[in-house]
Amino acid sequence: MKEIINQSFDEERSLYKSDGVYIKDCTFFGEGESPLKESKHLQLENDTFINKYPVWYCDDVTVKNCTFEDTARAGVWYTNHFEMKDSLYKGEKGLRRMDGVTLSNVRFPNALETLWYCKNIRLSNIKIENGDYFALGCENIYVDHLDMESKYTFDGCKNVELHHVHIVGRDCLWNCENVTVYDSELDGAYIGWNSKNVTFVRCKINSLQGLCYMDHVTLIDCDLMDTNLSFEYCTAIDATITSNIVSVINPISGVIRCKHIETLIQDDPNINLGDIQIIQE
Repeated sequence: MKEIINQSFDEERSLYKSDGVYIKDCTFFGEGESPLKESKHLQLENDTFINKYPVWYCDDVTVKNCTFEDTARAGVWYTNHFEMKDSLYKGEKGLRRMDGVTLSNVRFPNALETLWYCKNIRLSNIKIENGDYFALGCENIYVDHLDMESKYTFDGCKNVELHHVHIVGRDCLWNCENVTVYDSELDGAYIGWNSKNVTFVRCKINSLQGLCYMDHVTLIDCDLMDTNLSFEYCTAIDATITSNIVSVINPISGVIRCKHIETLIQDDPNINLGDIQIIQE
C-alpha cells in the first residue's frame, strides 16, 4: 500500500482516483475541492479536512482519528463500505446515499441533515448536537449508545434497532417501519407518528402527544410518566406501562396496561370501544 505522510494539499482533486493508499497526518485545505473523489481502498489516519466534498464516490474507506472541519460541507457522499472511528466530524450535511456505514466513537457537533438515505448502518458511542433531520430515509440501522440533541430524527427509516439511546428534541421515529428500541430515553414531542411495527422495551418516553397514529405498537415495561394525549388513533396496541400516564386519547384497538391514567378521553363516536382494552391497577 502506498503511503502519503505529513503533507498538505490545496489543489482541486488533489488525490483523485487514488487506489490503495495510506494517508496519515495530512491536511486538505484551500479552494480546491473533492481531494479524494473516485478513490478506493483508502486508510486515513490523523488527517484534517478543511475544504468541501473530500470523500465522494469512493469505496472501502477507513478513517481513524481524523477531523472534518465545519468548512468540509457535504464531506462524505455516494461512498460505500465506509468506517470511521475516534474522529470529530464538524461539517453539516455529511454522509449521504451510502451503503455500509460503520461509525464508532465519533462526535458530530453540527450534524444538520446528516446520514441521509443510507443503508446497512452500525453506530456505537456517538454524540450528536444540532442534528436536525438526522438519518432521514435510512434502512437497516443498528445503534448502541447514542446521545443526541436534535429535531426530526430517524424519519422514514426501516429496520431499526436502537440500544441505550438518549434523544432530546422534538419529533423522532416518524413514518418508520420495523423498529425496536431497548433501554432508551426519548424526550420530545410527537414521537413515533405514522409508524408501524414499533416496539419499545424498558424505555422512558417523555412526550407531548407521543405514540399517535401508529399501527402495531408494543411497549414492554416502559415509563410514560410525562407523556400526554398518547395513543391517539393507534391500532393493535400491546402496551405494558410501569408508570402512570398523564392522558390517553382515542386509541382504536389493542390493550393498554398501566398503573393509572390521569385523563382518559374516548369521544370519537366512530371508534368501537369494544376493540380497546384498558387495564389500570
